[in-house]
Amino acid sequence: MRALLAPWRFAVDAALPPRCPGCGAVSGADHLFCAACWGSLRWLTPPWCASCFHPLADSEVLCARCTEHPPGHDGVRAAVGYDAIARAMVLRLKHGGHIAYAETIAAHLARLVPDEAELLVPVPLHRWRLWRRGFNQAVLIADGVGRRRDVPVARDVLRRVLATPMLRGLGRRARARAVAEAFALAPASVQRLAGRHVLLVDDVYTSGATAEACAGLLRAAGAARVEILCWARVLDGAEHD
Repeated sequence: MRALLAPWRFAVDAALPPRCPGCGAVSGADHLFCAACWGSLRWLTPPWCASCFHPLADSEVLCARCTEHPPGHDGVRAAVGYDAIARAMVLRLKHGGHIAYAETIAAHLARLVPDEAELLVPVPLHRWRLWRRGFNQAVLIADGVGRRRDVPVARDVLRRVLATPMLRGLGRRARARAVAEAFALAPASVQRLAGRHVLLVDDVYTSGATAEACAGLLRAAGAARVEILCWARVLDGAEHD
């Protein structure tokens, strides 16, 4: 069968060659960045803050923010800093319908999953936004990570019960107020979360308001540890839209 399909596969590859997820240039394989985009992405690696994993010069100390306001989660495992290429990928995924980028992101997030992780929980969308967009990018990313690392995905543990305004341009406190009552636990969540090491999956970590709101609920339900797993993290005052 493969031999019979080979000519058709060649024709499809010629008409629709793999393209770089960052700039759209023809690349050598699906989900493969070109050299320029790969080199310009800010890949996040240690050393970092001992609490939230924000890049630092020394992994034995806390960043200024964690010293003043300890986070309500157990750290952020992000692949890259939020720059022009990371932003373009997120916007094309969420608003351009390029859902294949969720697999690109998942491939890079899979290597960040600790061996102790027991459950992936995607950040939920409100039903109206889900209806307009047609998909939840966090669910698509979580599914891709779960397949690669054999970690179950709990799509229905968290619910977004209130529609929130766009958070772009809001300060840290305003973001926290906007999402304070936006999420809720689904029935029977305690049995699924009690004592588990949970990764909360999202596309971008900005101020931490959404992550803190969700992590607080997961911890209240008995999760032993809640870490954030995301594609990009906003650093150095960059803006997320």
